[in-house]
Amino acid sequence: MESVPPVPVRPVALVTGAGRLAGIGSGIARQLAADGWDLVLSYWAGYDARMPWGSEPEDVVRLTAELEAIGARVHSLPADLQDPGVPDRLVAEAVQLAGRLQGLVLSHAESVDSGVLDTTVESFERHFAVNTRASWQLIAAFARQAADDGGAIVALTSDHTAFNLPYGASKGALDRIVIAAARELGPQGISANVLNPGPVDTGWMDDEVRAAVLERQPTGRLGTPADVAGTVAFLLSPAGRWVSGQLIKADGGFSA
Repeated sequence: MESVPPVPVRPVALVTGAGRLAGIGSGIARQLAADGWDLVLSYWAGYDARMPWGSEPEDVVRLTAELEAIGARVHSLPADLQDPGVPDRLVAEAVQLAGRLQGLVLSHAESVDSGVLDTTVESFERHFAVNTRASWQLIAAFARQAADDGGAIVALTSDHTAFNLPYGASKGALDRIVIAAARELGPQGISANVLNPGPVDTGWMDDEVRAAVLERQPTGRLGTPADVAGTVAFLLSPAGRWVSGQLIKADGGFSA
């Protein structure tokens, strides 16, 4: 019979996509560390290097030091989630390093703008590999290592569709996987929710996009990683565990 990993003194969460200081994943990690969680963070510099903001290798080191100063134990692991063998290995290594996971936050993403006519097969398949397949594999691996008191899963999603076809389609599939997880894993005491934070400028907006978003934003300001982090932290907390199987919009009224 397979042994159950030991329960750490502090709860442990795996947060994917936490390789940039300005990113949503890093904002979530900061809030969880402040709330008493230990953390395993995954990142992939290869994706950032392809994007306009570029890769900042020192960000991982700085974020780890920042979180440790708050009092968290932190392990940062590179993970190319396009590789189908990586998600299971990532969860196994996280458990080996930090103990049994009680929280899983999926904040990684492949996101390259393209539409119906100009999306390539390669790009389409890469989006589904990272955003959909890897997320399903991580959810399944998380559930397999969970003990009787379960845990909590939060996946970040988006309602982008036109001119962002592979990203929007792969996130739509992710939504259904997470809702299925809430039903199938509920008997294990695992909650699962999808969170749509709306537009958060983590370096991808230009002045034109920023102005257009602000025109639609009732708050008069853009969302920040800290705004997203508060909702995620609640959903992972004991007080938030009764919320499950939901697609939650926490976007400052942007979608109203």
